[in-house]
Parts: sequence; structure tokens; C-alpha cells
Amino acid sequence: MILAKVKGNIVSTAKNEHLIGHKLMIVHPINTEGALIGDEDMIALDIIDSGIGDTVLVVREGDAVQQILGHANAPVHTMITAIVDDIDLA
Repeated sequence: MILAKVKGNIVSTAKNEHLIGHKLMIVHPINTEGALIGDEDMIALDIIDSGIGDTVLVVREGDAVQQILGHANAPVHTMITAIVDDIDLA
């Protein structure tokens, strides 16, 4: 799993039939202090209704995405799985 910040959304007039009804968001990895790391934005399927500016947990692994969706028909590799409310490092 990757900690990430939601930077934007994607509007698509044509989608794979298995993605209809799901949002696509632009996310960027962050560290535990909230600073952006790396130079790679990612497109992630959003099934939890996150919004721009949210800190989220992202899974980047096809098998995990297929298990969450319950099928292997959608061409998805990256998915937002949770909104992070707080980070507490002990």
C-alpha cells in the first residue's frame, strides 16, 4: 500500500464498461509528514468517494484490485482503498 494525496480527478467520456459509475482520480505518493515524494502521478480507481486534497491509501497491485472488485474484467492496477483520517507515529 502507498500513502498518497489526491490531486485531481479525471473526466472520461468513454470508459471500459466495467469502469462505468466509478471515479478516476489523480494521486501522488507522500511521506508520513505529507510531503510529495517522487515525480510520478498515478491514476487510481476510486470506489470510496475520496476528494481532492484527501490523504488516501492506494493499492498498486492487480490481484488485490481484482479481489476488491470481485472480478478481473476491469483494466485496473491502482485503486484508492481508504481515506486516512490521521497518522500517529509512536
